[in-house]
Amino acid sequence: MKATRDAYGDALLELGRKYKDVVVLDADLAGSTRSLKFKEAFPDRFFDMGIAEANMVDVSAGLALCGKRPYASSFAVFITGRAFESVRQSVAYQKLPVVLCGSHGGVNVGEDGGSHQAVLDISLMRTLPNMKIVVPADYNEAYTAVLSTIKNDGPVYIRTSRAKSPVFTEGDFVFGRGKVLRKGKDVTLVACGFLVWYALEAAKLLEKEGISASLIDMATVKPIDEEMLYDFAKSTKRVVTIEEHTVLGGLGSAVAEFLGENYPVKMKRIGMPDVFGESGSCDDLLCKFGFNATGISMAVKEWLGKN
Repeated sequence: MKATRDAYGDALLELGRKYKDVVVLDADLAGSTRSLKFKEAFPDRFFDMGIAEANMVDVSAGLALCGKRPYASSFAVFITGRAFESVRQSVAYQKLPVVLCGSHGGVNVGEDGGSHQAVLDISLMRTLPNMKIVVPADYNEAYTAVLSTIKNDGPVYIRTSRAKSPVFTEGDFVFGRGKVLRKGKDVTLVACGFLVWYALEAAKLLEKEGISASLIDMATVKPIDEEMLYDFAKSTKRVVTIEEHTVLGGLGSAVAEFLGENYPVKMKRIGMPDVFGESGSCDDLLCKFGFNATGISMAVKEWLGKN
């Protein structure tokens, strides 16, 4: 059991050792985002910008223009929301190689409540030209994804989670490529981030009910793996998206937009309804919003008319 935010901190250390032009910035949350590990190893290349996310993003852009490789970290709700204009103007508009890490994504933040639970961040970043979006499923995938960003020629938004989750992937991340975790014939599940594990467990529950489900780990939400989506939609004719994010503008929207224009099939989106999060334990919130294995499997069965 490891959190993807820990993978971010560990990967920064490796990048710092290999590349002298890597610099890390944080908005007074280094302990929470795990960029503190880089600060302790390379204090001369770490900048704590205080509670000023917009300024942090602007400074990151300036460092990128000077030939550095900046990694800027804060809570996902702040680095995408409070700093949106700076991300748009300073980073995305100029297509600068700045990596933005939004920690504490989704409702698994728990007791911090709706004010700190990022459930709109993916949709905000999806609207920006030049921006790539990565939502890794576990520690291994997050670690490899962060390492991969050093070769990227433009901005990247990586969403990490506060809560620990099982480590179950091989970590073989490639930008723009989905990963097939299961193959089935009745329905295709497409998930990202913290909920991929629960989707995998849900697929096993569905199997016991006689429903054969494919499962795609879609770690790169933008650019999305269109070829894989097309092939699986053609195969099963039914697609369900699963995300710890609003159903408006996130993974579900990305999948629906592509399939709607290229291979229309029956679709269901499992995610946050048009509401903010709320305070509660991680497990209770996953249960409330139907994000655990039981909730996902029940939603799929009901949609398929199998209840």
